[in-house]
Amino acid sequence: MPARLRRSAARPILAAAALLLSAAAPAAPQADPSGKLSGNGTFTMVLTGDAIITRALSPYKEPEFLRLIELVRSADVAFTNLEILFHDYEPSPASQSGGTYMRAEPKLARELVWAGFDIVSMANNHTGDYGPEGMRLTRMHAEAAGLVTAGAGEDLWEAREARFLDTHDGRVALVSASATFTEASRAGPPRGGVRGRPGLNPLRFTTTRVVLPAHLEELRGVLSKMGQRVSEPGQPLSVFGTRLEPGEPAGVRTDADSADVAAIADVVRNADVLADFVIVAIHAHTDGDYLQAFAHAVVDAGADVVVGHGPHYLRGIEIYRGKPILYSLGDFMFQNETLLRLPYDNYEPYGIADDMGRWVADFNAARYQNDTRSYPANREIWESVVAVPTFRGGSLVSLELHPITLGFRQPPAVRGRPLLADRELGAKIVGDLVERSRPYGTRIEWDAGRGIGVVRLSPPPPGGTP
Repeated sequence: MPARLRRSAARPILAAAALLLSAAAPAAPQADPSGKLSGNGTFTMVLTGDAIITRALSPYKEPEFLRLIELVRSADVAFTNLEILFHDYEPSPASQSGGTYMRAEPKLARELVWAGFDIVSMANNHTGDYGPEGMRLTRMHAEAAGLVTAGAGEDLWEAREARFLDTHDGRVALVSASATFTEASRAGPPRGGVRGRPGLNPLRFTTTRVVLPAHLEELRGVLSKMGQRVSEPGQPLSVFGTRLEPGEPAGVRTDADSADVAAIADVVRNADVLADFVIVAIHAHTDGDYLQAFAHAVVDAGADVVVGHGPHYLRGIEIYRGKPILYSLGDFMFQNETLLRLPYDNYEPYGIADDMGRWVADFNAARYQNDTRSYPANREIWESVVAVPTFRGGSLVSLELHPITLGFRQPPAVRGRPLLADRELGAKIVGDLVERSRPYGTRIEWDAGRGIGVVRLSPPPPGGTP
């Protein structure tokens, strides 16, 4: 019998022998494929700010980088705000963008998974940079890579709904919304046989400038003499799209849209029943009363964590009803200078759109005046923290802040990728957070031995520190 036939005939015998051996031997314990099974009753999250990724992460080997990656991977769930679109330029750019038109190679979604991320928010000011198709392709590539996405959908209901991740130690829900967006990227509901509008989950708000009554009446008189239609004396006044209201002291008031807050709170309330932990992500460039009111409302509805992002720098931390509200975690990756291509619309304001010899580096030089203004010149854009809250039995028992640097003053090809900060810079970053959190009554201490910030929870949580 030829050797090939002998091997073929032997296969059933070998298979039967293997089956008998496997039945006789005790089953080997199954390893946790994710490496995230804690087994001690705790649940740990890693929370980061904006991820503008345009370059691969996996090639790099610096110890400070690899320790950061290990931190992300060690959590039960790791979150970032996906402030980039994944596509191969199939869609056309929208007529209005969130600033720079954001786009990266679809394969970079797998780099986020390699780094340990599980869930991402998609509601931000760049969701609509390449229209509905750009949003759809981004969701497709991100989810194909294994990421759970929330905050964008084919209509308002889908954009608003919670998305879920099942882990060994608990089920996690993510609700994502944005208070900063282009109007065309705001999702809308279906109605009367008309399909809804694809887009993001919005949190709208209004801004009112409170003006001393005498000053407001003086302005009303000037506008009236100019032939402008004005309201009656003592009433609020609308001037060039800005609402002015009489009052003391003078200042600015922001109010969240009550319908949006109520609808998002309903989603959170539902998710709280269906999951062990609820994370609410909010993208907001503008600070104000509306943001705190929204955060309190979703915690009241059942959110375990509120994580903010958007302004590209750190904002303060509040502990409300035992739940952490991180008003902004700044940037985790900020690689907006190494985009492959930009549309005509980005070049046009700088007078170089019709010069076919000008490319992305020339756009950067014009926009940032050779690194002397805006993001490259602002240190705090390149300094942030990775927040690590730990829960036991549903209660927050610790909140660590791991300072990171994104390479301030490094060349564009280098900066934007995170590394754990050294002790000196780390103490400075945590010190900034100490000051920004003070108005909320939050106590943060610098742990020099570990090189991290620690939020002091008061009163001590049940069970103590894990």
